[in-house]
Formats: sequence, structure tokens, C-alpha cells
Amino acid sequence: MTTPLPPGLSQSTLDSALRAFESALGKEWVFSSEEDVALYRDAYSPLRDEPEERLASAAIAPSSVEEVRAVVRIANEMRIPLYPFSTGRNLGYGGAAPALSGSVVLDLKRMNRILEVSESNASALVEPGVSYFDLYRHIQERGLKVWLDPPDPGWGSLIGNALDRGGGQTAAMYRNHFDAHCGMEVVLADGDVVRTGMGAMPNSATWQQFKTGYGPWVDGIFSQSNFGIVTKMGFWLMPQPEAYLSGRVVMFKHADLIPFVDIMNYLENTQVTTGMPYLGSPLLGSDIPGAPPNPLSPELADLLATPGGPQPAQLEAYCRKTDTGLWSGRFQFYGPREVIEAQWSYCKKRFAAIEGVRFEEGELLQMPLSAADLEGRQKVLFGVPNLQIFSLLGRTEHSPPVYGHVGFSPIIPRSGKAIYEAQKVFTEAAREFGLPLNPLNMPFTYWQRAFVYIFLFPITRDVETNRRNRDAFRKLVKICAEHGWGEYRTPVAYQDDVMDTYSFNNHALRRLHERLKDAVDPNGILSAGRYGIWPKHLREKKG
Repeated sequence: MTTPLPPGLSQSTLDSALRAFESALGKEWVFSSEEDVALYRDAYSPLRDEPEERLASAAIAPSSVEEVRAVVRIANEMRIPLYPFSTGRNLGYGGAAPALSGSVVLDLKRMNRILEVSESNASALVEPGVSYFDLYRHIQERGLKVWLDPPDPGWGSLIGNALDRGGGQTAAMYRNHFDAHCGMEVVLADGDVVRTGMGAMPNSATWQQFKTGYGPWVDGIFSQSNFGIVTKMGFWLMPQPEAYLSGRVVMFKHADLIPFVDIMNYLENTQVTTGMPYLGSPLLGSDIPGAPPNPLSPELADLLATPGGPQPAQLEAYCRKTDTGLWSGRFQFYGPREVIEAQWSYCKKRFAAIEGVRFEEGELLQMPLSAADLEGRQKVLFGVPNLQIFSLLGRTEHSPPVYGHVGFSPIIPRSGKAIYEAQKVFTEAAREFGLPLNPLNMPFTYWQRAFVYIFLFPITRDVETNRRNRDAFRKLVKICAEHGWGEYRTPVAYQDDVMDTYSFNNHALRRLHERLKDAVDPNGILSAGRYGIWPKHLREKKG
């Protein structure tokens, strides 16, 4: 691997900038050897070992806001492109690799202070290098009765995951991680420091209690963007509930999905259900996201491989024959025992309107759980960060060698009709592009008002295979856009492709992003190309 130069810059200019960074940070925190810079390579890059692979030219690691300010001043003076990230653990969506090859990656993991955790307000204030594991240990060591909402896996940064608009799996108001933030501190491209929300008031007593502050609420422009470097962020945490309850709804007719989704939406939007619902098909096995599917019987495998997909009557006949449900929904409840038992009882009353529906009682658990109690359970449901997801994504004796994956994540409407349409579209695409997508694939419910499908495109060490998969990914982005479904998040390699689909009024949204970029970062030093936002000098070359 040869480290590239920033576009338009000479080696002597880069060397001068690195010396200036050494003066500001200390020589030991400036990395320019091939061996060191290789650590910032995207392990899951779909462009690996190709000329287009996104690679850094060097890396620097500040430890404070003042050092970040010094870095951006140097970068502005010498026109050095920077690519800041929190911990670089965003595997599947780009990792630590820059959107623009030759950028100097700005590694914020040394800024890892937990500044405050309030049990009474159920909130925290952290720096970008704080991982879910770090904050969880802090809470446990102090015996605080608050929970995190960790993603899968939990080794990344709270700030990084929130800024990329990631999600978790506990209660609705916490599992949308950007929506669960409250206040941030941002270093702008010129070195100025801004605090948003109530933090704009000196000595604010309510920075993590009231989100919007006074005047326009600007927090959103710093998520999935390149307008500043977030150095602090507040989060609302989940108060430790008294108990947890789960229950399952199983249906046997193809058409049952439409009333089921309508009822589920009502129950969640009225907060009768409090945890994340999981949708699945019992024909495939578990309805727990990430759990490996059961091996298919030869008869079912042949049925699912029917050209054009199996007919509803065929699926229903197989379900009757095997006494297996066709669709299922698993529901979680958090709160006092008497409350959550009443909530599940009401859910069953509403779902009983679906003819032939079957209910399965789940677990009733008192909190907190011991380490022994957590073994064998889905730990993220109880606010415990972990790396269990990697054991579910590993190789099997039946799969080709895979060295990672990238996420394809379209948003579709929250309706049964939309699921049917998506299943048809994705099944046809799977057959056309040779992708491992099942005609009974179900969406996820991280957010209350929309579904998201998440498909993992495999990364191999074969250049031609990766190229075919990239072509399929880009075609699928366009197919989804034709149906009105957009990606909510995507790996670096595809960010321009996805931004192209948000094209209302001659790409008015992108033009607004570009105007903001030119205003707050006129030299274009921050994260050029991230989420399809290019600075003016590179935008003109691209055009």
C-alpha cells in the first residue's frame, strides 16, 4: 500500500504541515509511516487494492479542544484536507478511511473524557473518544441506575454513532441516537468553537436538559456532514426500568401482515409498546435481528426459489402442513411489572382482531440482571454493549470466504403493503445480481414512523467479485429510488451515488449543502466528499 498525496499538494507541503502538526501535538501523535497509516485503512472497503480505494496520507491524534483548534488553523493555512472521526469503528460504513484519498485523518480517540453522568437527569456529557464500553464501565463502577442504548457492535463512539445517525434496540426515544442527543460543542473549520442549544449560554445549568436553546436549532447540520468537528455531546440515557417483558404474535395468512403492521404502528405510536418490535417469518427461524436463520428444509428451499417468488397460497399451505407461522412480531416492554403486563395484555386484545393469530408468552425479568442472567440473552436489549454481532456474521462451511461487508439500508413506508412491494423488488434484484436475499426478508423497526431494510453486501479479496457487487449496489440504489425509497446511510464509496437520488428540484438539497459548506469551510479542509458534500475547488473539478 502506497500512501497518496492530498490532491493538488506536493510532498514538501505535506511534510511542512506534518512538522507543524508535530509542534502543536507532539511528534508521537503525528503518524506518517506506511505501517502506521495502514491502520486507518477501511478493513471492509469495497474498493480494496484498486486504484480508487480511499486511503489517508497521514494521521494525527489531538487530545484537547485547543489542539483541535491548532490543527484546523494549520490545515487552513496550508490547505491540508482533514478527515475527522471519533474512533473509526464504523465498520460496514467506511471505518476510518477518508472520502477523499490523501486526506490527513484526524483521530479523536484520545479525547476520551466522560465529563458528566447524571442519574437524576438520566444524561451524560462525553468527548468523541468515549466508547459505549467506556461509558458502560463508568456507570457500572458507580452503581448508577441508567442504561445506554448501544448499537451492534458496542465498541464505537457514542458521538460518532449519533452523528452518523445510527440506532439501537431499547425504548423508542433512546434508540434513535441522534434524536437522543442534547447539546454539542463544535470546532469550526476556522478554529472557532460553538456550543449549541442551552450550551451557548455561559455557565448553562440545562445544557443536557433542553435541546433547542434559543434561535435556530443548528445541531442537525453537523450530522452526516462536514461542517465542523464535534468535540463534546450530551445524551439522554434510559432510566433503569424495574422489569422487562417480551411477547410474540404469530400469524398464518399472507394477508395478515397488513392489519398487523397497522395495529403495531398504533401500539408503538401511542407508547403501549415501549421496546423495539422485531418482525420476522417463523419459516426462516428466529425473528431476532442478527440471529442466524434456521437451515431450510429442501421443500421450503425449493418453494422459496420458485421463479417469480412463491405464491401466497403456496406459503400458507406449507405453514398449515408444518404448523409454522408465516409472519411474526416480537415485542418488548420496559417498566413496572404491573404496567408492562397490562400493556402486553392490551396488545393481545388488539392483535386478536386478526383471525387465527397465536400468542406466545416471553420472559418476565426483574432488573437489574446479573452477569449470569445476561449470558445467552441479547445484551443490547438490556443496555449492555458487546461484540456478539461478529459471531453471527462469521464464515460458515457453506459460505465463500468473506472479509467484511458493507450495509445497504433503504427506508420504506411503515405498512404491510410496502413490505410486500419491497420483498418483490429485492427478490427480483437478488436473482438478477446474484445476491443472497430471501423473498421473506423483513424490515427493521429502529425508528417509529418508517421501516428500514439492512442488507449486507460481502467484501472479498477478489477484485472482480467486488466490482460486480459494487455494480449491483449502485443499481439497487437506483431501483430503490424509482420506488421512492432512499438510503439513510451508506459507505463512503457510495455516498455520491446516494446523494444523486435526493434530486428534487434539480438537486436543491445538495445545492443547499454546498452553500453551507462554502460559508463555514471556504477552504474545504474538513472531510471533503463526506455524504456527497464537496468543497468548491473539488466540486468544480468533479463537474
